[in-house]
This record gives sequence, C-alpha cells and structure tokens, in this order.
Amino acid sequence: MRLMECVPNFSEGRDHAVLDAIAAAIRSVNNVVLLDVDPGADTNRTVFTMAGEPEAVVEAAFQAIKQAAELIDMSKHHGAHPRMGATDVCPFIPISDVTMEECAAYARQLGKRVGEELGIPVYLYENAASKEEWRNLATVRSGEYEALPEKAKDPAWKPDFGPHAFNARSGATAISAREFLIAYNINLNTRDKKKAHELAITIRESGKPARDKAGKLLKDADGNKIVVPGLFTHCKAVGWYIDSYNRAQISINLTNYKVTPPHLVLEKVRELASEMGVQVTGSELVGLIPKAALLEAGKYYLQRMGESTGFPERMIMETAIQSMGLADLGPFDLDKKVIEYAIARRDSLTALSLEAFADLLSTDSPAPGGGSVAALCAALSGALSAMVANLTVDKKGYEAVQDKVRELAPRGQDIKLRALQFIDADTDAFNAMMEASRLPKKTDEEIAFRATQLEKTTQQAIMVPFRTLELAWDALQLAREVASAGNANALSDAGVAGLTALTAAKAAHYNVLINLAGVTDEGFKTDIQNRAGQLSAQCAQLAAEIEAAVTVKL
Repeated sequence: MRLMECVPNFSEGRDHAVLDAIAAAIRSVNNVVLLDVDPGADTNRTVFTMAGEPEAVVEAAFQAIKQAAELIDMSKHHGAHPRMGATDVCPFIPISDVTMEECAAYARQLGKRVGEELGIPVYLYENAASKEEWRNLATVRSGEYEALPEKAKDPAWKPDFGPHAFNARSGATAISAREFLIAYNINLNTRDKKKAHELAITIRESGKPARDKAGKLLKDADGNKIVVPGLFTHCKAVGWYIDSYNRAQISINLTNYKVTPPHLVLEKVRELASEMGVQVTGSELVGLIPKAALLEAGKYYLQRMGESTGFPERMIMETAIQSMGLADLGPFDLDKKVIEYAIARRDSLTALSLEAFADLLSTDSPAPGGGSVAALCAALSGALSAMVANLTVDKKGYEAVQDKVRELAPRGQDIKLRALQFIDADTDAFNAMMEASRLPKKTDEEIAFRATQLEKTTQQAIMVPFRTLELAWDALQLAREVASAGNANALSDAGVAGLTALTAAKAAHYNVLINLAGVTDEGFKTDIQNRAGQLSAQCAQLAAEIEAAVTVKL
C-alpha cells in the first residue's frame, strides 16, 4: 500500500478549540489517519502527524492549512520555538511504496494550491527546494515572522508560490519533502538555559564559534569567525528552559536517524553533561518514531548489558524506553508513538486471542483457512527456535556456541514476524480473489476486466503461500542449527520447531497447488509449480534429517 506521512507544525499550542478545528479538518478527509497531536504551551506550537494514501494526505494538509489561516493570527503570536507562519512547516515523508521524488512533487502541488487559493507565501525546502540555499529550513526561516516584512521587499526572497507580499495574519509557510525527522528532547536536572544551550551547540552539526581561553571569539585571517564543527551530522539542536517542566531541555531535530540515531546522541550528552556537573534525567519524543530507530536503540542497550537481542520487538523497544528515560515526563505508549503500530490495521487476525482465532477458523467462512494456518505454523517454528537459542545464551557448558546462539535468536524473531504478516496477507489475498469472481460479466468490457482481475488476484493468492513455503525453508534451516547447538534441555522444543516448519511447508504447498488451476498464464503456472514442488521436497528431506537427529539425542 502506498503510504505517505505529513507532519505539519502549527503556531498554536494553547487554544485547544483551534487545535480541535484543525484536527477535524484533517479527519474530514477519507483514507487519512491522524496519528498524533502534540501541543506545547510554552513553545505555543503543535505538531500534527498524519499518514495515508498520498493524494488524500495532500488534500488533508491543504484543509488543515486553510483552517489554521482562518483561526491563527501571527501578529499576536509569541512562543519559544522559531516560527514564521500560522502553518510554520509542512513536510511530506515517504513511508512505503512512495519515493522521495514523488513526495517532492506532492510538496510542489500543495505549495501551488496554498499560494494561489489562500494567498500565503510558500517556500520549498529540503528535498523539494527550488534553490540550494533554501534546502536548510533554518535559512528559509531566518529572522522568523518578524523578518517577513523586509523579505517581502527583497527580490531574493520571492517565494516559490503565492504573493511576494507580507501576509500579516498567516505569515509564510515552508513545505518540503524529507526523510523521517525525529523530534527529540533531552531533559536536564537544571533550570539553567545556558548550560542546555552549551550542550546543544556542542552536539549540533552547525557547531559553535571557537574561543580562546579567555573566552574571546577566534577569527581567521580574513576576519571571519572560526567555527568548531558539532559532534553529529544531521543534528539540529537548541537549549531552552521549559517552565511547565521546571527544567532546561536540549531540543533536537534528527534529520537522518539512520546516520545519527537518538540513543547515540543521548549517550554523548550524558557524558558531556556529567563533565559539567549536570545530569540527564530522561528524554522526550515529540510526535512519532520509526520502529527501526527504537529497535536499534533497544539492541544497543541490550548489547551493552551483554544480553541477547533475540527477543520480541516490543520487549526490545521497552528496553529502549527504560534506558533512554522516554517515560520521564509522561507515559510512552508504543501503539501511539511508533509509526508502524499507529498506522497498523485494527482488524488484524494476529490481534485475536488464540481462542478467538480458532473460533473464527472453525466457522463456515472460507477465510482464514489453511494458508493462514500455514503462516501461523511458520511463526511458531521461528518462535520456538528463538526460545531455544535464548535458553542457551550465557549457559554454563555452552561457552563455545555463544556467538552462534546470539545470532540464531534474532533470526528466529525475524521469521516469526514475517510469518505473522502472512497470516493476514493470505486471508486478504483470498478475499480479493473472491471479490474479483463477483465482478459483473454482462458486457464484453466487463468480461475482459473481470478476467484480468481474476488472473491478477489468483496469482497474488498463490504468491502469499509460496512466500510462506520459502519462509518455512528458512525456519527448517534454523531449527536444524538450534537442534545442533542449543541447550540440550530444550532439544524437544527444537524438534517441534522442525515439525511445525514442515507443517507450514506442506500446508503452504497445498495452498499453492489448489489455486494453480485458476491461472491462465501458463508460464507463471509452470514456473511456480516446479519451484514449489522442489522446495517442498527439500523441506521434507531436511525435516526428516532434523527429526532423526533429535530422536537419537532424546
């Protein structure tokens, strides 16, 4: 599914009637989910996070900007955060099946409409920027709202869209396409804004002016200030005091968490703050975070403790929450703060209890059926292999295999997660095939369209169990390894991992075969039939080897 995120920031953090009206404007658009609304009274700014189909997200963004223009008067605005407009920034972020180039095109589409229909000057920045010097948001927003009257007179500041004139009420808006930005604050046990600012300029990419021992600014031969580069790239930071928290914070924007992850920034700040006699009390996430970033943080801390990283992803992320003090200022709900969880469907089969799933399976509904059960078996196999590996970590007598079992446990978790996704995917594919079969077939055009859709959905209904079959092969190879290296007291569990993987393989193969009869593409049919048959035979052979080895040891 094509998914794009949008994170507009509005210059209002105190009047909840205004925020509710903006939220209602977003919710009025179909195929968009408003994931988070994060207001700040001291900053007088609110970050909205929404995601959905790209065209719908663009429409929701416009409606929100329009509502903000009607309700927010920038001439009366005051707050701690830099700002230049009622809608200050509005970035688009690719989530799945959407490229950065497409997001930039959507940014231009929105900017044009905002400029023409609302009369608001629009500047494009980052990956949508029309000129290199405007890639940096700080440059675009230089001087903030108060500088806009002079910029309106300067030809160099002609906006990308909208009038080159001062809009006293709405200010100006910056629209972009960018990578996922993590807005992250580090909390300090001091009220001293200067200390927070000193830490901020030390870590941020733009750095700080160099000074001699007496504190005098250093300049080069041309009289320019010498700047000491910051410790982290893709890192913007300022220090401020938040009255409602009664403490100073370092406010950080991480513009590429894959290069500069929040946990490494936090650890460096902890080190630097300690040298100043300041303590980090915790940290705060503003808006949402990608699952990968929190998983990386959790694994980092688990590795520092010498513990296994092959645990369920929620447990790993809970380690990150505790280690980073993300619940220092309030509860941290994974389902609301992790973007993949927040977007996740609410009718997932995997969210059912075992009893509810079995009950649904037992009804006269054809789905879920054997394909979903095949995926469940693959998931159980991966989970069992992970368990055996984890039961071997740090166990006496298994010193020689510690590196191996620490690698096997995460593999089991990965197989489990991928297989769980196939439970719903198999049912969805079957339902899509049934919908195609019910399409009208009265005219030649309807007959042709129905035939095309049937072929497409039937192939999809074959490919899901085929991928489950491939995953079962991975699960069997893992089961063999844990049966060989794992804790002898869990040998029977390794054997069951092999058996459930074999069940997954055979069940998935059956589901491939039953749908092949409906395929008209003979090339596709022959290829999948041969590949599935060969792979199923390989699975059966490996499963027999695992069973024989386990039986002998038992």
